[in-house]
Amino acid sequence: MANAPTPNIAKKQGSSSSSNLFASLAIIICFIIGYCVWKFVMGNPANFEGGDPELGQPLPGNYFGMVYKAGFVVPVLLGLLLMVIVFSIERFFVISKAAGKGNVDEFVTRIQGFLAKGNIDSAVAECDKQQGSVANVIKAGLLKYKDSSADTRVNTEKAAIAIQKEIEEATALEMPMLEKNMTVIATLVSIGTLTGLLGTVTGMIKAFAALATGGAPDQAQLANGISEALINTATGIFTSTIAIIMYNVFTSKIDKLTYSIDEAGFSIVQTYASTHNG
Repeated sequence: MANAPTPNIAKKQGSSSSSNLFASLAIIICFIIGYCVWKFVMGNPANFEGGDPELGQPLPGNYFGMVYKAGFVVPVLLGLLLMVIVFSIERFFVISKAAGKGNVDEFVTRIQGFLAKGNIDSAVAECDKQQGSVANVIKAGLLKYKDSSADTRVNTEKAAIAIQKEIEEATALEMPMLEKNMTVIATLVSIGTLTGLLGTVTGMIKAFAALATGGAPDQAQLANGISEALINTATGIFTSTIAIIMYNVFTSKIDKLTYSIDEAGFSIVQTYASTHNG
C-alpha cells in the first residue's frame, strides 16, 4: 500500500497550489487595473481640450492626457509595472517569513553556541522561537542529531551522513518556495523593455506617417507619434529597471538564507562527528 504524504509535504503542496493561483490571478488583475487606469483615469475627458479623449489634444502640461495619447501599449506597460510591484511585495513577505522572527546571523551564532556546549535541547527551543524556513531546516537536523545520539548502536560516520541527508531533505522541502515567482520578476525584466520598444516602434510609425502626408506635415499627429514613442520607451525602461533591482535584491536575500542553513548544518554534522568519535 502506498504511503500517505507526510503533513509537511501536504502542507507544502497546498502552499504551492495557493502560490500558483495567486500568480495567475495577480497577472490577470494587474492587466485589468492597468487598462482601467489608462482608460478611465488617464483618458478622463477633463484631461483633454474639448473634453474629447479621442480627438482632442491633452491640456497643456497635463501628463495623464499625454500618456493616454501614447496608445494601446500603455495599459500593457502599466499592467507589467503593477506586476513588478505586486510580486516584489509578495516575495518580500515570503522571504521575511522564511528568515524568521529574529536576525538570521545571530540565530545561527546562538545555535553554534549551544552545539559547542552540547545543549541540543536549547538549540531546538531556539529554533521554535525563531520560526521560519531556516529554523525548520536546522531543527530537523538537530532532532536527527538527538535520535542518533540516543542510539548507541549507530555507526558515527553513518549517523553523520544521516544527519546531513536529513538537513538536505528539509532544505529541499522548505527552500523552493523562496524562489517561487522569482521567474516572473526575471521575465518582466525582458518583457518590460521589449514592450516599451514595441510602443516606440508604433509611435515612430505614426510620426513618419504624419511626415509622409502630402503638403505640410500633420503637426499634431507628428507630435503624438513622437510622444507615444518616448513615453512607451520611458515606461518600459522604468519597469525593467525596477524588476531587475528587485530580482537582484531577493536573489541576494535567498543566497544569504541558503548560506546560513549550510553554515548551521555543517556545524551540526561536525559537532556530532567530533563528539562521538571521541
